[in-house]
Amino acid sequence: MTAPTFPMHVSVDDARAHLTALLPARTPETVSLAQAYGRTLAHDVPALVSHPSATESALDGIAARAADTLGAAPDTPVRLRVIGESRAGAAFTGTVGAGECVRIYTGAPLPAGADAICPVEQLTDDGPDGVLLRRPASPADVRVEGGDFRAGEVVLHAGQHLTAPRLALAAALGHARLSVQRRLRVALLSTGDEVVPPGQPLTAGQVYDSNSVGLHAMLLEAGCEVLPLGHAPDSPQALQSAIDAAGGADVLLTSGGVSMGKYDFMRDLLVEQGRVSFWKVRMRPGGPAILGGWNGLPVFGLPGNPVSSLVVFHVIVRPALTGQPPQTLRLRAATPFRALPDKTAFWRGVIDGGQVRDYGQQGSGILRSLSDAGALVIVPEGQAVQAGDNVDVILL
Repeated sequence: MTAPTFPMHVSVDDARAHLTALLPARTPETVSLAQAYGRTLAHDVPALVSHPSATESALDGIAARAADTLGAAPDTPVRLRVIGESRAGAAFTGTVGAGECVRIYTGAPLPAGADAICPVEQLTDDGPDGVLLRRPASPADVRVEGGDFRAGEVVLHAGQHLTAPRLALAAALGHARLSVQRRLRVALLSTGDEVVPPGQPLTAGQVYDSNSVGLHAMLLEAGCEVLPLGHAPDSPQALQSAIDAAGGADVLLTSGGVSMGKYDFMRDLLVEQGRVSFWKVRMRPGGPAILGGWNGLPVFGLPGNPVSSLVVFHVIVRPALTGQPPQTLRLRAATPFRALPDKTAFWRGVIDGGQVRDYGQQGSGILRSLSDAGALVIVPEGQAVQAGDNVDVILL
């Protein structure tokens, strides 16, 4: 390979920026809520209604005037006269006066004159039209109209990733359809002579293709449309044929063939016949990643090692595809985490009791570590973390 004319050993932030710059601008499209999971909002979403739509009860019990119930206690209950009931779909239309109350149910409108709720657990019936309160009625159990959001208020914002709670919120706002960014179409290719589909017998030196499975799932979670290209052996001709089959994709994601070895043909193809934006990232695991292009198609080459491949996706690829930074927390380190002099380390950690501890086995061949660990602990170049230090972690 000739002397490189492209950046090498770039930072993690630069790697994300390079990939983001190569991705196409996404035009908005309108889809139903059922089709919107995992997508990215293209526009702000205002509330079409207020929630709650009326001042209502948060509990089953009685609605009363708080001032009438201040002395209520188990030994000195307060008696109120029941003048009706309020339930969802059938609100009480009268007014609660002194010494009166209305039976009320969760979500029912609060009657005029009432300003507090006493839960049913603190009530005892006293004749056909009376009730005894063993504790004062509480204004805190009243849900104020518009207390969650008001009509016209912008509640969801452009650029947000649509999770299940956000979709439920969009429905509560009154929207049946949402404007979202078009899905990125990502072609996915696994490479390597040693890679075998799960379920087939293995011979010495072979491994099952876990990269395709893990990356496919992560792409779906990131809201992408996946174009599976299957597997290509370590052959320049086979790799070129596979890449040429990625027509219509916005980006090609490959695993394997990007390091320093004699048979790392994906690297050679991009360097010698394609275009390279950078090769190698100052991170561990995952340093050999490469970004380039082939006939106008952006190509991001992940390392073949499954741990390295999935970590690079978490740290670099997913943020570029979604426009969202990695989800991080600031936690106290329960154990030390070593630093590397010239790379940012992403060590696997276990979150326990508000702290994070070293998973232990940090080798890039320990695939089960990504399943067992709950976080990647970020250790900047040359800045070792001691027990008791605060550290940033990426949630897995």
